[in-house]
Amino acid sequence: MKLIVIKNNLKDGLAAVERASGENLNLPILKNVLIESQDNNIKLITTNLEIAVNYSVPGKVVESGKITVPVSVFLNIINNLQNERLNLEKKNQNLEIKTDNYEAVIQGLPPEEFPIVPKIKNNKEFLEIKTELFKEILGQVISSAQFSDLRPELNSVLFSFSLDAFKVVATDSFRLSERTLPINQLTTNHEQEFKILIPLKTSQELLRILKENEILKIYHDQNQVLFTTERFELISRLVEGVFPEYEAIIPKKFETEIVLNKEEFVNAIKVTSVLGSRVYEVRIKIPENKKNIEIFSADQAIGENKYLVPAKIQGKPKEISFNWRYLLDGLRALKTKSVFLGANEENKPVLIKSPGETYYFYILMPILKT
Repeated sequence: MKLIVIKNNLKDGLAAVERASGENLNLPILKNVLIESQDNNIKLITTNLEIAVNYSVPGKVVESGKITVPVSVFLNIINNLQNERLNLEKKNQNLEIKTDNYEAVIQGLPPEEFPIVPKIKNNKEFLEIKTELFKEILGQVISSAQFSDLRPELNSVLFSFSLDAFKVVATDSFRLSERTLPINQLTTNHEQEFKILIPLKTSQELLRILKENEILKIYHDQNQVLFTTERFELISRLVEGVFPEYEAIIPKKFETEIVLNKEEFVNAIKVTSVLGSRVYEVRIKIPENKKNIEIFSADQAIGENKYLVPAKIQGKPKEISFNWRYLLDGLRALKTKSVFLGANEENKPVLIKSPGETYYFYILMPILKT
């Protein structure tokens, strides 16, 4: 195998696949990247047996072949090289790297030992969506998921497809995010509804790897999901389990409604949280017949503070405590200048969204008084 490749192209490819490599004492080859070259097509492949990433790098293939080398070592070398043009050549099981003023040899493992990357069984039915739109949707909900060994459905993002809309949902049981995309904003040949659970780590990798101005296609079968663009493929196992039936907890009516400037609200939470308690608590006091809400936090060992934020208030006065980190996650996901909060009893979830819009909402449980 002999290749000529531009450093930045190789660097982008290795950075994209690096995190899909694995740590396994019984399978040390999972630390390696498989480099396959044929017909001026250079593929970089890594897997941890849960997900696999295949990334295409442009370059000149002088001689076809394949080799595996430790991906982190390879990437560290490429990151620190100054030359743009790199020559790569396989020597026995080793990879030789040459530039005008640098040479290195990385010890590899036989490519025959690299795990076979599974193929999707259903490669006909698909969803097609612009990458920038998909990243926006996934980015709005992913903070509501959490890593959980006991409840795998919380360690996932729900893709729910109907003939009217495509919904992406995540929850950790304390908060829930849902983003809805009308069916006319994507392309699909699916004729039946489906629900699949995408692992949280897979979702994080997609946000990291995907670039804008590309088209993403999504395929799935009973056990796996495939995400593919012109540059890369990511195949992942699906999460087994049943996503919580969350529709019943979505509040439809509110005792108290608030509309305020998002940026002012975010800044107020940031400032007051400095003197917050160890449980990340801030209290929001909603008065009656006034034009401000009060954000308050205190720690007996440090001090206390409060911040008044102008707001339009309708309904009953309330005082509700929140985890300020969770509250900020929901606010940051909004794309508008104003934010709407709908509240009921102090122990009921609060709904956060953009005023007048229904495509995205964030539900947050308050910190209950003891």
